[in-house]
Amino acid sequence: MHLQTQSLTTNLPLPSLFLPKPTTTKPHQFTPLKQQKPFPQFSLKCSLSTVSAEPPTHVVGSSNDKPFPAEISRTIMELSSVGTLSTLTPDGWPLSVGVRFAVDDDGTPILCLSDSHRQFSVDRRSSLHVQLEQSGMRTPQCTIQGSLDKPEDTKLLKRAHSMWKKRFGEEVKDELIYVVAMERVLQMEDFVEDGVWVSSSDYKNASPDPLRDFAEAFANEINNKNMEDVSRFCNVYVDLDFQVSEAKMIWVDRLGFDMRLWSPQKGTFDVRIPFPREVTDVKGAKSSFNGMSQLAWEVEKNYQTLNFKKVQQLKQITQGIVTSNFS
Repeated sequence: MHLQTQSLTTNLPLPSLFLPKPTTTKPHQFTPLKQQKPFPQFSLKCSLSTVSAEPPTHVVGSSNDKPFPAEISRTIMELSSVGTLSTLTPDGWPLSVGVRFAVDDDGTPILCLSDSHRQFSVDRRSSLHVQLEQSGMRTPQCTIQGSLDKPEDTKLLKRAHSMWKKRFGEEVKDELIYVVAMERVLQMEDFVEDGVWVSSSDYKNASPDPLRDFAEAFANEINNKNMEDVSRFCNVYVDLDFQVSEAKMIWVDRLGFDMRLWSPQKGTFDVRIPFPREVTDVKGAKSSFNGMSQLAWEVEKNYQTLNFKKVQQLKQITQGIVTSNFS
């Protein structure tokens, strides 16, 4: 398995409005702004890692170009409504069942369990595992460990009813409602990857990503109508030593977006490209994407030059031997 992390630092103002506009065979879906102010000086870091059947070495990315694990977990829970609840049976065997859930304002899972489900647990300790498929290419997931409790307080019970009806549009009986009083959360980027433990306080204090409800549609629209830009991003914003044959956007969040690259010679890679600045809504994400597309086109056409300090870290794992090269 190959694991590679690369950083690309640029100081690039947005190009002059008097330069010619890009002409492509396919029109862009997102129309560039008519009056756009120049971007300020910014630092662009791209993190690149391989996709392999073997568990990869864990690499902690920059905290300012990717959401924290607590934010990712909150986003997964907000976008999902089905998970796997695991407990121990009276005879000591672990048992897992599929359940529906809603979440409270602090991300606490609310469950509705039938009589048979309520009797299979030998104690209150349990875990709730939830997965979120992103563009059919990646499945981030989180596992919440905690105690399976009944909300005794009248206000909490009323709140649980409200959240359940909001999520599923149905009423439930008081005796069937349970909550998972969490102790900690395990967040994983994808299958066979190392996880990161998140404390319950960090999870509750984190906010789900503001673009979560539009991220999948945003990525699909880019992949369907802006493929020239996506390919151009690989050449301009990512420091690669191989030719990319295909690239797709996987997901977008407030700090940037993730792409998956394919190379016949090198294999499959994921790359993280940050926005020049944090965005708070789809309009901001579209504006940033348009600006980056314009800049990438002008660099490709030699209207702009890239002046950057490049830091490259390459990790290769071959039969348990790890080699590192820095340039």
